[in-house]
This record gives sequence, structure tokens and C-alpha cells, in this order.
Amino acid sequence: MDREEYVEAVLVAVESIPAGSVATYGDIAAFVGQGGPRQVGAIMREYGGGVPWWRVIRASGIPADEVVDQQLQLLRGDGVRVTNGKINLRQVRWDPEEES
Repeated sequence: MDREEYVEAVLVAVESIPAGSVATYGDIAAFVGQGGPRQVGAIMREYGGGVPWWRVIRASGIPADEVVDQQLQLLRGDGVRVTNGKINLRQVRWDPEEES
């Protein structure tokens, strides 16, 4: 898969996350089948403005410092429960297998 295809695959995966769910950067990389969390993060920073970027979160459940307030507000708007600035991934983690 070349870079353009990889970028497209990552963005399509992020668009697939339903409201009320989140995925980690590593989840997206695993779903796409290439790269890792850092590569997905780089793509999201560069190209993610047109997809629901706020549904992709660190594996710790804590948003990135530079977007924390906006991300938490958007997640709350999606119906995701936020406790002490953290998302409980066990409760809201996206499972693409459940989509089919």
C-alpha cells in the first residue's frame, strides 16, 4: 500500500467509528493492517480535519494535550462519558467486527 492509499485507508477507518465509540491510534493501524500509532497520529494531524478525528484517542484514554478541551467536548456531544478527563476504553472502544 503506498502512502496515498494508506492515508485514505486511515481516514475511511476513522469515518467508520460510530458516534458514542472511540478507537485508539493503534486500533486504527491494526484495522488498516499497516503502520502503527505514530503513523496514524501523523496522518490524523495532517489530513484528519474532515473526519471525526475526536473519536481517535491515545491508548491511555487521555486526549492529546493540544486538543484536550475540544476533543472532550466533541466526545461528550457524541454521548461518550468522560470521567476526570479520561475515556473508559472498555466501555466505548469501537469493535469493527460488530459493525457487520
